[in-house]
Amino acid sequence: MKLFEYQAKTIFAEAGIPVPVFSVIENIDGLDKALEVSGLPCAVKAQVLSGGRGKAGLIKIAKTAEEARSAVKELFALPGTAAGASKDRGSPPVKVLRILIGKDVDIQKEIYLSVTAEPVSGRAVIMGCAEGGVDIEELSVKSPEKIIREYVDLNTGLQPFQINDFIWRMGLRGDTFKNTGKVVAALYNVFVKYDAELAEINPLFVTPDGVCAGDGKMIIDDNSMFRQTAFELTRDRFDSDMEFEAALEGIPYLQFDGNISLMCAGAGLTNTVFDLINYEGGSVANYLEFGGPNYRKAGRAMELCLRNKSKVILIVTFGTIARADVMAEDIVKAIEEFKPDRPIIACIRGTGEEEAMAALKKAGLDYLTDTEEAVRKAVAIAGAK
Repeated sequence: MKLFEYQAKTIFAEAGIPVPVFSVIENIDGLDKALEVSGLPCAVKAQVLSGGRGKAGLIKIAKTAEEARSAVKELFALPGTAAGASKDRGSPPVKVLRILIGKDVDIQKEIYLSVTAEPVSGRAVIMGCAEGGVDIEELSVKSPEKIIREYVDLNTGLQPFQINDFIWRMGLRGDTFKNTGKVVAALYNVFVKYDAELAEINPLFVTPDGVCAGDGKMIIDDNSMFRQTAFELTRDRFDSDMEFEAALEGIPYLQFDGNISLMCAGAGLTNTVFDLINYEGGSVANYLEFGGPNYRKAGRAMELCLRNKSKVILIVTFGTIARADVMAEDIVKAIEEFKPDRPIIACIRGTGEEEAMAALKKAGLDYLTDTEEAVRKAVAIAGAK
């Protein structure tokens, strides 16, 4: 689960990371009180989960109350763009429902800091750069040596000597060295406490008074949500209704603008089929993975796929523990219930595939055993780009 900036900054402040004073408003009526908190000039920041807000015009600096009011009205008026649609310049994926009004600070320097998981070794990795800000992604490509890394064994935790070495290699000295070190320690603690996949500050402002988090980004591991009960899934976290409803079911789902609805069991298999469709000249309407604990949710998965304006539904599975015959039976029930208005191509293999074959044939579906053949057939029905 991705957190909004105001949620991340609240967590940072509780952990002892300095943040500029701020408040969050949900309509223009809250602006006057918010300005009493932040003062002027102030930062007016749309609370959406898309990146690059500054470049997209979703963050504005207001020097006067009139400028702040104008900026707030403009951001709340943005329509948002449906997933897969051509985005209007400056429009976020979803409508702006909240705006953060924060104190503007005297910025002397910008630093990048983050903590994330390193999948190969299973350790945490702290990353930092003395040249933070909106162009950090470009910098990581052109000058990757400027991104400093420190790997941390999660069993022993972050040690003081690692912090000192990390900050020194970033080239920071004096008070900035000490202040940034405290932030690194606190950010790592946040990462662990909240079961985060990512805890990021970009930028960390260096000001005459010390340092403070100018922005905050956090992603919490979905598998830990039973522990992280302070957060809940809400519609404004997703680009489409289907993505939101799938998330409530625990079904991985992404919305695209193609014409082949993809319904697969297994994330690796789903990604492979996605690539095969593109290699064949086809386009994907949605990515949906109903394997693992969701293999009995074929009916719900098909219901979501049918809400797309696709020309064909392509079902590809390989079941071992998630049995092929069980998935096939649920698919047949879904067909009987929802009466699909478009062709369905099915390639279901694995445990109980003989029973799966019989069930699908009885439902009037051609049973394919070759994934590439199934992909080619789906692309032919949908029509190549």
